[in-house]
Amino acid sequence: MLTRLYVQNYALIRELDIPLQENLTVITGETGAGKSILLGALSLVLGARADTNVLLDKSLKCVVEGTFLIKEYDLKGFFKANELDYDHVSIIRREINPAGKSRAFINDTPVNLNILKDLGERLIDIHSQHQTLMLSENTFQMSVIDSFAGNMKLLGEYKALYSNYKSLKKEYEELLEKSDRNKADLEYYKAQLIQLEEARLKAGEQDELEREQEVLEHTEEIKSSLESAGNLLASDDAAILNQIRDVKSSISKIKDYLPEAESLLTRIDSAYIELDDISTGLSRISSRIEADPERLKIVGARLDLIYSLAQKHRVKTTDELIAKKQELERLVNGIASSDERMEELNSLIEKELKVMSVVANQVSERRGKIVPEVEEKISGMLRQLGMPNARFRVELTRLQDFSATGIDKADLLFSANKQVPPENLAKVASGGELSRVMLSLKSLLARNLNLPTIIFDEIDSGVSGEVADKVGQILSEMGKYMQVINITHLPQVAARGREHLHVYKDDTRSSTITRIKLLTPDERILEIARLLSGSEITETSKRNAKELLEAATE
Repeated sequence: MLTRLYVQNYALIRELDIPLQENLTVITGETGAGKSILLGALSLVLGARADTNVLLDKSLKCVVEGTFLIKEYDLKGFFKANELDYDHVSIIRREINPAGKSRAFINDTPVNLNILKDLGERLIDIHSQHQTLMLSENTFQMSVIDSFAGNMKLLGEYKALYSNYKSLKKEYEELLEKSDRNKADLEYYKAQLIQLEEARLKAGEQDELEREQEVLEHTEEIKSSLESAGNLLASDDAAILNQIRDVKSSISKIKDYLPEAESLLTRIDSAYIELDDISTGLSRISSRIEADPERLKIVGARLDLIYSLAQKHRVKTTDELIAKKQELERLVNGIASSDERMEELNSLIEKELKVMSVVANQVSERRGKIVPEVEEKISGMLRQLGMPNARFRVELTRLQDFSATGIDKADLLFSANKQVPPENLAKVASGGELSRVMLSLKSLLARNLNLPTIIFDEIDSGVSGEVADKVGQILSEMGKYMQVINITHLPQVAARGREHLHVYKDDTRSSTITRIKLLTPDERILEIARLLSGSEITETSKRNAKELLEAATE
């Protein structure tokens, strides 16, 4: 239930702080005073989009804040799912700064407009005159019938099944769409994979083979250089090792006379040992290297295969070819598992359809049973609202496929005249007739919907006299089950309000500002008298106003 609406710097509103109570609250005011501006401001905290055009003062931000009592409306799950702090008294705030940036908060936690709108739809139903267009929408029509039929729990079960069915079907259709292309690609992928598997590639193999090929192609040159180096070190008459021995001998002769000679001998020994080791290594490597034309041919052929595969797959190394092989394995396995998944999905869809069909038929059966009662109640209310010959019909037809609301389509039929058979409501009813149908529907739904607040924007337009009084009675009766706020021009309706708010313009030298006030009993008499007689309030109109107020409390 909306307990407070605070508005700052919105349209013609500089600042308003409006307390609201349960039952029926009526809002009156002269045309253009700003009654509908209040609904515009409230729509902001319910998720409507806005821009800087709503700012009264373009240099200041706009703030709209709604305080809601939500203890009785089972919303803890919503708050938990959206990671919001739950409080029995929750505050929704919307801000629009001069740059046009909008921010929204639920209990001081920033939220996006989708979350705001989702919560708003659970808290308030704003019924404006254009909303009668909903009467032609199948979703709304079905919600009316399901509400009367008590289908909400069963329909929730159906919708869960339907959502899962749609998800499974979507996945199946996506796989099916890819299936033909995948099957055409499968043989190609398999052939490429077999070729790479047969190559038995090893990580780093290409580098090793290229190094081996270099050696095999230059065997004679390598062997000749190694032998020449070995001879220079050890085999020739003037071999380096022999000369180092001579150097060592020469230095040994003076070691007793030259202190530095000892360290020189040590260094010469180290050099000799290192060069002798190098000589042994040269000999060992030289003995290992032999010309091997057959091996060179094998290495060349292996490299040719690797180069050919690398060019084919547009890569450069064996490591990249191995990665390509793994990718092909995933593709081939993926296509195979895709076929398996399609079979699994097909089985799951069939099972889901069977269960969904059972639940959908139960929903449909309950709808069919309640239709006569709905028709009778709505027709009866329309007669009370000044249409003695009104007939209201609900035509249920079977759909060829499942929909989000089941397997039925509903058409609301209406006739205001005896000689005219009922036809499509949205096509044949006038604006005033549509408003009365919507009021009848929503008044009967009030007991079945767990909705805290409904706001009517001149739902009573186009009626007067006894019918207007009946509209007031209906709104007052709705107020027993939910908070009802009604913007009205009718004194008969205004008199029925538990509280009465008056919207007016306050003109200053430089601006026109919308204000609102809660009327006292005496002020109510004057306002209802104004509604009765116009701008000139007479003693007769005041007496009539008192009578209307007294009758409303009986």
